[in-house]
Amino acid sequence: MLKLFKYMKPYFWQCLVLVLAVGLQVFGTLMLPTMMADIVNNGINNNDTDYIFRTGIFMFLVTVVSALGTLVSSYFSTKVSAGISRDMKRDLFAKVLSFSITETEQFSTASLVTRTTNDVSQVQQTMVMCLSMLVRAPLMAVGAVVQAFVVAPDMTWIIALAIGILLIFSIVIIGSVMPKFAIFQKMMDRINLLTRENLTGVRVIRALNKEDYEEKKFKKANEELTKTDLSIVRIMQLQTPIMMLVFNMTSLFAIWVGVSRLSFDMSYLGKMIAFMQYATQVIMSFLFLTMLFVLIPRANVSAKRINEVLVTKSKIIFPEKSLDISKSKTSVEFRNVSFGYKTTDGKILDNINFIAEAGKTTAFIGSTGSGKSTLINLVPRFYDTTEGQILINGVEIQNYSEADLINRIGLVPQKGYLFGGTVRSNILFGVKNGSDEQMKKAAEVAQAAEFIEKMPKKYDTEISEGGTNVSGGQRQRLSIARAVAKNPEIYVFDDAFSALDMKTDRNLRKALKKITEDSVVLVVAQRINTIRDAEQIIVLEQGKIVGKGTHYELLKNCPVYLEIAKSQFSEKELEAELALTHGKNTENRMSQKGEK
Repeated sequence: MLKLFKYMKPYFWQCLVLVLAVGLQVFGTLMLPTMMADIVNNGINNNDTDYIFRTGIFMFLVTVVSALGTLVSSYFSTKVSAGISRDMKRDLFAKVLSFSITETEQFSTASLVTRTTNDVSQVQQTMVMCLSMLVRAPLMAVGAVVQAFVVAPDMTWIIALAIGILLIFSIVIIGSVMPKFAIFQKMMDRINLLTRENLTGVRVIRALNKEDYEEKKFKKANEELTKTDLSIVRIMQLQTPIMMLVFNMTSLFAIWVGVSRLSFDMSYLGKMIAFMQYATQVIMSFLFLTMLFVLIPRANVSAKRINEVLVTKSKIIFPEKSLDISKSKTSVEFRNVSFGYKTTDGKILDNINFIAEAGKTTAFIGSTGSGKSTLINLVPRFYDTTEGQILINGVEIQNYSEADLINRIGLVPQKGYLFGGTVRSNILFGVKNGSDEQMKKAAEVAQAAEFIEKMPKKYDTEISEGGTNVSGGQRQRLSIARAVAKNPEIYVFDDAFSALDMKTDRNLRKALKKITEDSVVLVVAQRINTIRDAEQIIVLEQGKIVGKGTHYELLKNCPVYLEIAKSQFSEKELEAELALTHGKNTENRMSQKGEK
């Protein structure tokens, strides 16, 4: 937790004012019992009403000053802790955004959400207590012990005995609850994970009639969390009764000793009253300190989890500036590229080689798990290659700054995601100062203009988070429009046409062809019809390239591609395709002879 104290530096002067206010508050509180003893001994015992009145007014003024100190310290402790919480959340959010997919998967989304919200709140609540109580309680305890010794030195042993009992009790409490806090936070992560998983997959759960199963799974996790929480609460609840027992025993001993002195010295009555008040202050200080020592380990667990995120460095490091890059024709080249996840054995991609040129579409097809999406994710450096090189315009992607690389790429992911806002804000999300003309052109290319014009507010229609208020096809087309509006050098479509019908798919590809003459187009697809017109189709099988060529070349030369075609075309359609393949080959031979 000490590592997070760097966040207090901007608030140094506010913390200094807070400490001074707490000192003023403690000074006033410690003055009152002594003044009360003076009223009893010098005023009441001597029937001196003037002395009682004068001292009473002074006590009132001291109380007002102490109250002002309390208000100021409360205000600044709340303000400083809220500021620190804001700064931590800001840094956590920025850090998470800088993570590659590897780091995000390392922590899990649910855990990152918990760390940014629940853990920060836990640290904030503890800091509110610490900023005032961690100064106030020790000052009060030490001051009260000193004042008690000055007032009644022969009764100081009573406070020493109480402090010894409280120290033993505090050590036992802290030792008991510390391990449970770490377990509690992990269980909280589990609850958040299950909640997120169920909310995201609620349609699938209902479709498969698995509500009861998911409820039981959540109930079990929730019961484990509750059980751990209750065990912590039970231990914490011992504080009040034990503190009250020590307080009452201290008062009893003080009265017992005091009464024996009163028989020969009536002035001891005021001393006894003051001593009991100081004893109360000592015990209350220890009560607050024990609460802090219980809260601090819990906050320490949260602080460690926050710090884990803050100190984690992205494994993918970008240079601050790109190398001087000549304005050559846009291209993407894979040279002997291999890739494998550290968490799994073997290679996901093995010795991938190809060149994707501007004005041409390079498509990837293969069975599920063949590595298509993984290959695409290497281009924007969501992952780094295990072996080999990826070059954009003849320059390794490691030599591009993050902003430069990302600005060159327009990515449409497998699952089109929309942000809360409007249609306009989503289409122009990746464009600085985008114009209406740019937005509408992108919508037309993505075949989204027609349904947008039918919306109540057209381009100003509200889009809910995740795009849940539009259909899957509309969501996908808006995602494509977002990439088109960016006008990138490289278009990356990761199975982005799967939610579109055949007609929309065909019209969209035709419109894309017109605007991508100077751009590289990379397409991952499941349907052959989506990529049949691509100038280069790469067939993947178990992470390896097993075929490369045009649609008709692959039908003739690639068994894997032919099998995919058989699964998607009827017998008549396949026969027609194969006949066209033969015709294409004849045309090619004739053209070659003519050239000779």
